[in-house]
Amino acid sequence: MPAQTGTAIDAWEQRWGTEAGRAGWIDAHPSVVALIPELRARGARRMLDLGCGVGRHALLFAAEGFEVEALDGSETGLAVLGETAAGRGLKLGLRHGNADTLPYPDASFDYVLSWNVIYHGTMGDVGARIAEIWRVLKPGGLYQSTMLPLRHVDYARGRLVAPGTMVCDGPDDERNHPHFYCDATTLVALFSGFDLLSLTQAEQHRPGSWHWHIVAERLGG
Repeated sequence: MPAQTGTAIDAWEQRWGTEAGRAGWIDAHPSVVALIPELRARGARRMLDLGCGVGRHALLFAAEGFEVEALDGSETGLAVLGETAAGRGLKLGLRHGNADTLPYPDASFDYVLSWNVIYHGTMGDVGARIAEIWRVLKPGGLYQSTMLPLRHVDYARGRLVAPGTMVCDGPDDERNHPHFYCDATTLVALFSGFDLLSLTQAEQHRPGSWHWHIVAERLGG
C-alpha cells in the first residue's frame, strides 16, 4: 500500500471516530441518489461502494434492494457502518482493504461507486485504481466517481509533490496528504477504458471545493 494511502486512512480513522467528524457524511449525495433509476433500468443488482466510509451510500443501496459490498481502509468506519446496518435490519458485505488491490474477482459488479476516494495520491496511483475498478466491473457496468479539477481551491495553495499532486500544509488533517488534480484532457486519458456518459463539476462541502462528477460505462468484452 502506498505511503500516501496509509496517511489518508489515518486521517479518516480520526474523522469517523467522533460524531462530529461523521456529521457531514451521513446523507447520500443527490448525484448518487439520482443514478438509481438508470441502474434499475439497466437491471443492475450487485454494487461495490469503494471507500464506503461510514456507509451513507452503502446503506442507501442496501435499503433499495441492491446486493452491496462495502470496502474501506478504515476499520472504525466499517465498524460504524456494520452497527448502523444491523440497527436498520440491512444486509451487506463488509471488507477491510484499499483501492489499490481490490479483493474481488473480475467482472463482479454491475455498478461501482467511489465517492471522494481514488484521487488521494499521485496520477500513477489513480491510474492503477481505475484499472482495478475496470477489472471488477462487468462489461457495460457503470462507474460513478469524483475527481479533483484544477479549479479546486486547494490546488492553488498546495505544495507540489508530484505532477498534478498537491499537499496542503495546515491544521486540517484531511488535506495534509497528497491529492491529485487534473484537467479534462488528463481525466479523459485516465478513463480510456470507459465511455464517459456524464462529466460535470460541482462544489461540495465548502466554497471552492470543486469536484469532477463522473458517470462512466465500462468498455470491453
